[in-house]
Amino acid sequence: MSIKSKTDVNQYEKMTRTPIPKLVLGLSVPAVISMLVTNIYNLVDTAFVGRLGTSASGAVGVVFGFMSIIQAFGFMFGQGAGSILSRALGTKDKESASIHASVGFFASFICGLLICLIGFVFLDDIVFWLGSTQTIAPFAKTYISYILVSAPFMCSCLTLNNILRYEGKALLGMIGLMSGAILNMAGDPLLMFGLKMDIAGAGLSTAISQLVSWGILVWMFLSGRTESKLSFKNAARVTPRIVGNIAATGFPSLLRQALNSITTVMLNNRCAVYGDEAVAAMSIVSRIIFFAFSVALGIGQGFQPVSAFNYGAGKYSRLRKGYIFSCLASEAIMIVSCTALVIFSGELIGLFRNDPEVIAIGTRALRLQALATMVLPPCMVSEMLFQSTGRRLGASILSALRSGLFFIPALLILSELRGLSGIQEAQPVALLVSVPIYVVFAVIFFRKLPKTDSGGDETV
Repeated sequence: MSIKSKTDVNQYEKMTRTPIPKLVLGLSVPAVISMLVTNIYNLVDTAFVGRLGTSASGAVGVVFGFMSIIQAFGFMFGQGAGSILSRALGTKDKESASIHASVGFFASFICGLLICLIGFVFLDDIVFWLGSTQTIAPFAKTYISYILVSAPFMCSCLTLNNILRYEGKALLGMIGLMSGAILNMAGDPLLMFGLKMDIAGAGLSTAISQLVSWGILVWMFLSGRTESKLSFKNAARVTPRIVGNIAATGFPSLLRQALNSITTVMLNNRCAVYGDEAVAAMSIVSRIIFFAFSVALGIGQGFQPVSAFNYGAGKYSRLRKGYIFSCLASEAIMIVSCTALVIFSGELIGLFRNDPEVIAIGTRALRLQALATMVLPPCMVSEMLFQSTGRRLGASILSALRSGLFFIPALLILSELRGLSGIQEAQPVALLVSVPIYVVFAVIFFRKLPKTDSGGDETV
């Protein structure tokens, strides 16, 4: 047997026979580290920009909504291609896996390029549509220009990282993302203050880091470290059916990210009525919550390849065990993290913007969101369960619930009834109302899942 064949067999054995806790945690650790480093960068970036003033700090939150749009397409092609190729690898069909990986990568790069071109054409309109005030707009316009230039690389970076995770090669994705994030953290103070570029320095640092991450991730595929292969030859075998399958499977991710972007824009616009301080405060809260949630989310991302691969291999008992373990592990982490946020909410907000009004608005919002976020991990794992196993409709419905279907009406109604307090309460209310629906979907899924494996013996 060739070295390559042995590697393929070892990867199959790893994904279908390694004890579930060890496998999920092993795949989660690189994802958790990647997310922590990336989110530490986001927090550091927010803190650095906050030194330029409240309006500059608000600009980062405004542009974050646009970055969510770029990320939406990156996740769509990455999750779609990744879910399909992981199930293909579970049936040992490497040719199909390589075709879907190549099509997903090139499609995401082209999509990012289109976003870049359209963004520059409508730059002024986009900045105000995102929720800028007249004082925030100049900072937002400068910052977003660099984000637009990096859009093709940012979009396809996310696609490649998701493909690596679904292959069970999360460590390779971690190396690529961490390299860019660390470079970004070093670049911020150098460009912003050393070269006196101010917010333009933050934007340029982000663009450079995305290009570096992109180069490293592409090299992982071209150097033979992955099972699926990227090539123009594989991409040339694209058919409408392949693109449709990738888009349909990844649509829940697009929907989730797009709704996140829409709700961020709506949140910014509602906050703008109460001044730059409200926009800045809610932006800071969003970043802190996402940082705290990133570890639990990393556990869920470790579950995704386990779910897809073992579903494709017919190892249904491992899928059940993986789901239960991931829910319990991520929930335990979230309880600890959110408790800390509730206790130290005021101090945390003050780290990013030492403005009494920003701290007052942010403290209440952070405490409410932290308490509600404690129920989020099982919901998140359920979303990933449906998407990784190709349950497109169910995954789309679940993705829409928390991000938009409940949050949008909650924001509109509560902001009218309770003003700024209602804006602070909207996200927690949406989270709590959505939980029973996630439970029902998960119960129905496992009742329909075959009770016995079709893929032979297993190790638990």
